[in-house]
Amino acid sequence: MTRSSLTPGTAVATPRGEGEVVDVRATPSGKFVVGVEIETGEVVYVTEGTARPVDA
Repeated sequence: MTRSSLTPGTAVATPRGEGEVVDVRATPSGKFVVGVEIETGEVVYVTEGTARPVDA
């Protein structure tokens, strides 16, 4: 299993909007899912590949 390059506090863009990483978890299959709090206050979980870091 490899480590995620996204850490809590990182600003990212997801298909649901831009937000900040609040959680990173490994799944049993060894992939990472990233919890992102988007502008609406909702926390969405996406795969690491769909959360792209944004320039601040």
